Amino acid sequence: MIRRFGEPIVHERTYRRRPGAYAVLMRDGALLVTHQAEPTPEFQLPGGGIDPGESPVRALHREVYEETGWSIATPRRIGTYRRFVYMPEYDLWAEKLCMIYLARPVLRLGPPTEAGHSAIWMEPRAALEQLANSGDRHFLAQALAGL
Repeated sequence: MIRRFGEPIVHERTYRRRPGAYAVLMRDGALLVTHQAEPTPEFQLPGGGIDPGESPVRALHREVYEETGWSIATPRRIGTYRRFVYMPEYDLWAEKLCMIYLARPVLRLGPPTEAGHSAIWMEPRAALEQLANSGDRHFLAQALAGL
């Protein structure tokens, strides 16, 4: 059974499964997060949806680059969770299947290429309070406990 975080499931609603890969990225005692301006300003673990035919690790590399401008190395999956949400950018009710990886940010290649995203280095304990969703906070806490 995969743990669920966030809003309760509305059984009368149809959800489309949306797998995604997200990263806990630590370097020199700081955590690299993304700040997404739209539709609601919030801090998030970098990552996002896995495209058809794409592996989770390949999607992770692509999404981290798009949202932060950084390349990563040595991704290791540390867990998976589900959340049921409305995604206004797609006009879609989704069952997000969030695969969380611990990885190492290696090189800043440039600014984020995805509109509305900013790369932010944050003190990890502050991120536990500021990340927008409880699943991300849960897996960040687990990663910090294991470091």
